[in-house]
Amino acid sequence: MTTEESILNKIQILITKHFETPKAAFEFFDADNDRKLKKSEIIKLLKEAEINGFIRGIVSSKLIEGYDKSGDELVDWDEFKAAIAKIKTA
Repeated sequence: MTTEESILNKIQILITKHFETPKAAFEFFDADNDRKLKKSEIIKLLKEAEINGFIRGIVSSKLIEGYDKSGDELVDWDEFKAAIAKIKTA
């Protein structure tokens, strides 16, 4: 299993064990309720998914880089859904 697959797997486990839906997870981590996840909110998600603290900053940047299609350096619900879809096929 690659590092990316391992990280995506941990995120999937977090979402399925602690939230009824991916939307509920998104809303939980969207602390300021702006309907977008900023880097600090993604880092919190990664922490809850038990991603090593040393790599959380790198991983959060890569997630934003990979899924932020609007270019605002935030992950909105549609972009989050795309990430979840990738998890389900990983």
